[in-house]
Amino acid sequence: MRHFIYFSASARTYGNFDVNRLMEAGRMDIAIHSLIQGLFLSHDFRKDAVFHLVFYGMPDPPKHIEIQVEEGTPISKKDIGNLIKKILYKYKEGQKNEVFPGCFVEKKSLLNVVNDLKKQGSEIFLLDKKGRNLREVKINDNCAFIIGDHEGLPKKEMKRLKETATLVSVGNKVYFASQVVAIVNNELDFREI
Repeated sequence: MRHFIYFSASARTYGNFDVNRLMEAGRMDIAIHSLIQGLFLSHDFRKDAVFHLVFYGMPDPPKHIEIQVEEGTPISKKDIGNLIKKILYKYKEGQKNEVFPGCFVEKKSLLNVVNDLKKQGSEIFLLDKKGRNLREVKINDNCAFIIGDHEGLPKKEMKRLKETATLVSVGNKVYFASQVVAIVNNELDFREI
């Protein structure tokens, strides 16, 4: 299984945002575009991918949303904003709540999400332009890729993640987070992982 962990320091952590003003919701637009690249194919969905959104914005950080498309997941490329909004509204304190089939929300930090995936056997990769070329790195079937928003990852988390994750790069240019997800998916597809 491939996992994508998208981190945003500013994305809203409650569903009271306007889907027509996503930039004002802590750049929720970047999260939506990244999720689309992570889970959607032309006329289909990726059944081999789980997308994790980790939001540290106001008013109730941190929030972890986990989405894996399965039968009954109410997901449409045209309405991801409302899906995220509904998932955040259904947060229940102290539990990992399945809001829709394959859609969960809980209060969990970035480091805890990464540590839990590592305990489940996922090989952790951190996208960083100073990392090793993605095309030259050995990748197992159970892998997780950490991607930051336009502001990147907080220094404290970055320092800890560098101790446990393999740093990889998709090239010498700075890409949008959604483009990075597409590049990683393409590389994994090419390798048939």
